[in-house]
Amino acid sequence: MENKKKILIISFSNLKHDARVNRQVNFLKEKYELEVVCFGANDTKGVVYNIIDQSPLPFIKKVWSAFLLFFRFYKAAYHVLHHYDFLTKEYKSKSFDLILANDIESLPLAVQLLKGNTKLFFDAHEFAPRHFEDKLIWRIFFQGFNTWMCAKYLPKTDGMSTVCDGLAIEYNKLFGVEPIIITNAPPLVNLVPTEVDSSKIRIIHHGVANFSRKLENMFDIMDGLDDRFELDLMLITPLYASAKTKGYIDFLKEKIKDNPKINIIPPVKGHEIVDKIKAYDIGLFHLEPINFNYTHALPNKLFEFIQARLAVAISPSIEMKKIVEQYNCGVVAKDFNPMNLASAIQQLNKEKIELFKKNSNTASQQLNAEKNEQLLNKSLHSILSSNQGHE
Repeated sequence: MENKKKILIISFSNLKHDARVNRQVNFLKEKYELEVVCFGANDTKGVVYNIIDQSPLPFIKKVWSAFLLFFRFYKAAYHVLHHYDFLTKEYKSKSFDLILANDIESLPLAVQLLKGNTKLFFDAHEFAPRHFEDKLIWRIFFQGFNTWMCAKYLPKTDGMSTVCDGLAIEYNKLFGVEPIIITNAPPLVNLVPTEVDSSKIRIIHHGVANFSRKLENMFDIMDGLDDRFELDLMLITPLYASAKTKGYIDFLKEKIKDNPKINIIPPVKGHEIVDKIKAYDIGLFHLEPINFNYTHALPNKLFEFIQARLAVAISPSIEMKKIVEQYNCGVVAKDFNPMNLASAIQQLNKEKIELFKKNSNTASQQLNAEKNEQLLNKSLHSILSSNQGHE
């Protein structure tokens, strides 16, 4: 029997909370021999994990990295911020057929580990040069840095993926690469849309509690709806969030303490989300386009709404709007004023919501991880079949 080709996946994230990279592992674990470098993971049979330290930078290193970033000593700054040079020694005796780097921060390390005919595939979860462009501090210190990493290292890749058309077009325009689209869709689930109770229409929003998402706008939406509607928020806070971010859920709880129509409920694990939310009627997401990545957001939650066979209610985010309108599985507000999304939801009745849920059922057959698995495996097979190596 032919030996499996070896793939090294690099992700500067904790896979216990990174659904996208976990899906990569599941897509590839049967066909390839996998090793994964990450900050944390749930054990997956047959996969070797190399868990590296995620501890925050000491203050002096933060100051030093800020100096290097400000004066554009980007190569030196990278080695301070991402102090994983020990991996180049650790992997000196190992060889891989392909390295799969996640997010721009892991790409320079992946290039360091290339040897011989090892291929390099890059998965861009965001558009790195404009990731947090709404924040002045980020623009001062990191925008040039991320742009430098893209310009220097993207030409060294043999293939690339990203999450949606808008990001792929921008990467192509600025850096001449041609990413394939691997969405954030979860696995196909065998479900039947639930019936709607016209007197109690249940709305769900789930995801990260982050100030920049302005989740309190959904409270304004609920104020614009009659008493048929109620909203549950299932929120998580990143492990290494700032004190401000960790306090955001307390801020939200304070705002809704006297509102019987809104509740914050405990989160569940990522693979349990679809099963948890299938009892609801509408999946809600209002996201103001405050930066390029928010403008082109196509998040896990949209596809989880669809797999749970919910109607979808969104503001007119470009990529989400395309899908909701293509499959006619929900309502899209005419602009980003929360009250206009409230107006669109208010007009819904039992029959319309059940039609949208039926259409989400149709969409679920196409918008799922299994379709993405085929795309990724086809792309990697093509790359691995090439004899061209790296200089």
